[in-house]
Amino acid sequence: MPKHMVARSVVVDAPAKRIFDLVATPSQHAVLDGSGTVQGAHTGPDRLELGAEFVTDMKMLGLPYRMTNRVVEFEEGRLIAWRHVGSHRWRYELRELPEGRTLVTETFDYSRGQTAFYVLSGAPARNARGIVRTLERLKEAAEAEEA
Repeated sequence: MPKHMVARSVVVDAPAKRIFDLVATPSQHAVLDGSGTVQGAHTGPDRLELGAEFVTDMKMLGLPYRMTNRVVEFEEGRLIAWRHVGSHRWRYELRELPEGRTLVTETFDYSRGQTAFYVLSGAPARNARGIVRTLERLKEAAEAEEA
């Protein structure tokens, strides 16, 4: 794993398209978020694509705020990443496996911004815990949907 990145993976018993559709839908982000910070979609498209902007209502340490995000990487059904003002990225990579299963990797890439601040604030460890919970929720949601 490159320095200044946190990533975790999970195998989901669902096709990549179903999983990608969940991640590419901003209104689903609060449902899937395991960090507890994403409160809901404020503005943006129903489904994300390269260059799309969306604004999410957030809350951290009891304080509400809004975050504007822009999709900066996109390959339909396989890869999506967005960044916000801090220049770091949240990335989801999907790789289809045999028998309709999918390996999903979520990465928090903070290599493009104020890395010292993130390290000193403990963000990498918090983000790792949030990623694990997000992937658990994503797995549960994708496996619960009908084929």
